[in-house]
Amino acid sequence: MSVIYKPTGMAREYSPYALNIYIGCSHRCKYCYAPHTLQRTEDNYFGKPEPRKDILKLLEKDLKKNVYTEQVLISFVGDVYCDNADNSATTREVLKLLNEYKVPVAVLSKGGSKMLRDLDVFKSFGDRITVGTTLTFLDNDKSREWEPYASLPEDRLFTLKTLHDNGIKTFASFEPTIEPSESLKLIERTLKDDSVDHYKIGKINNYKSADKWQDWEKYLFNCTKLLRPAMKKVYYKFCLRKLAPNVILWDNEKNPDLYNVRTSRSKQSSIFDNI
Repeated sequence: MSVIYKPTGMAREYSPYALNIYIGCSHRCKYCYAPHTLQRTEDNYFGKPEPRKDILKLLEKDLKKNVYTEQVLISFVGDVYCDNADNSATTREVLKLLNEYKVPVAVLSKGGSKMLRDLDVFKSFGDRITVGTTLTFLDNDKSREWEPYASLPEDRLFTLKTLHDNGIKTFASFEPTIEPSESLKLIERTLKDDSVDHYKIGKINNYKSADKWQDWEKYLFNCTKLLRPAMKKVYYKFCLRKLAPNVILWDNEKNPDLYNVRTSRSKQSSIFDNI
């Protein structure tokens, strides 16, 4: 069985393929969907995760059998740069193996500067990699409240800037958006820093009637006011778009695959084109 898989639902909007290296996480984010999805208790999920059993062996077997020319995201379950059992050594070996087989990769983490341990490996991919972080709050206290053991906002912003300055394609995930005012401040900051190549913007989902908290239409409109003049690449997730029907978006702002890294540069149609 392949360890690289095709995600479905809202996860599919992030990448056509994905790979999970650790099953568990130390960040303990309040909004984390993984314990419920995996049918685990929080105590059984949150902690210091071990790498998946035989993950390197299974991955190499997968790569020898299958050719991946479309983006593989690391990861949807667990953060590969959290406080894990092997100090993310398996993450590094997985990346090296993916690079050996010329797989295009996206890395998403809230680990901040822990990601910079693998800067040399990221560079070895050339244009077949994009590295991103989730941005939720600029305020440290709010960040600690919602994401207790993830890196603080300034560390994530510093990491994005460092990656970008070293020639690595970067992206910022604004999902979840919990307080739009905080997310808008973060967008402004990344524009000032010139640290992000591609934005992925959504909202908080399936969390205590979150849709009643905010004016999502106003938020989406304000995002376009910031990002369009800056001519930034952006994808607005369907969960946000459907709650803001009066905001007219451009086709390139609704195509989740348009800015993915890939080995084939041929035009690809998206299953979301007509949503």
